[in-house]
Amino acid sequence: MWSGPRNISTAMMRSWGARPDTIVCDEPLYAHYLKVTGLPHPGAAETLAAHDTDWRKVVAWLTGPLPDGKAVFYQKHMTHHMLSNIELDWVHALTNCFLIREPREMITSLREFIPKPRIEDTGLPQQVRIFEMVGAATGKVPPVLDARDILLNPRAVLQKFCDRIGLPFHDEMLGWPAGTRESDGVWAKHWYAKVERTTTFGTYRRKIDAVPDELEGLLADCQDLYHQLYPHRITAG
Repeated sequence: MWSGPRNISTAMMRSWGARPDTIVCDEPLYAHYLKVTGLPHPGAAETLAAHDTDWRKVVAWLTGPLPDGKAVFYQKHMTHHMLSNIELDWVHALTNCFLIREPREMITSLREFIPKPRIEDTGLPQQVRIFEMVGAATGKVPPVLDARDILLNPRAVLQKFCDRIGLPFHDEMLGWPAGTRESDGVWAKHWYAKVERTTTFGTYRRKIDAVPDELEGLLADCQDLYHQLYPHRITAG
């Protein structure tokens, strides 16, 4: 699942982690991203110490065999972690799906952590690049999910999504125990406080915060990229 930041990506990881046939992983290329960029993200030192920074070793694990009894490997990927030095041929071994969020809502949320985000911080250019690459390789439009659609009707959207990718839907996907998970990255304590209190998908509430004038250009660029993916989204109707 290729997502940008400040989406419902962790809630989606909780949903898939509740399935009896599935294992999940949490942003497996984050440590490599921090090592290369040197960005001072919350928990950066802990992340570098606890997670593999060699993207080739990570990819070998991502494309390797699953544990006994598991048929699905749900990988929560952040597209902004996909730096230009990472070769992408390996993604063709996966079923590639894309999770998007309306840019105004995403940017105003992202500013809580990055006051002056750049276009690459949103992950949208990388997301569109991977979307187009996968579509060209398969000759099919990859599955797209919009966070708003999921929150408005999680059962219907997830049922259609599972059918689209050839997997059975499980009712367990609609609820999970509150708290932490062993599969969470060590950065969870800095980022996951809200999701750790959840037991299901939240109710959609339109975010009405304004984007400051200096970010209007960023918003326009993000809207252009978002609308390349939005028409392909799976809806409840």
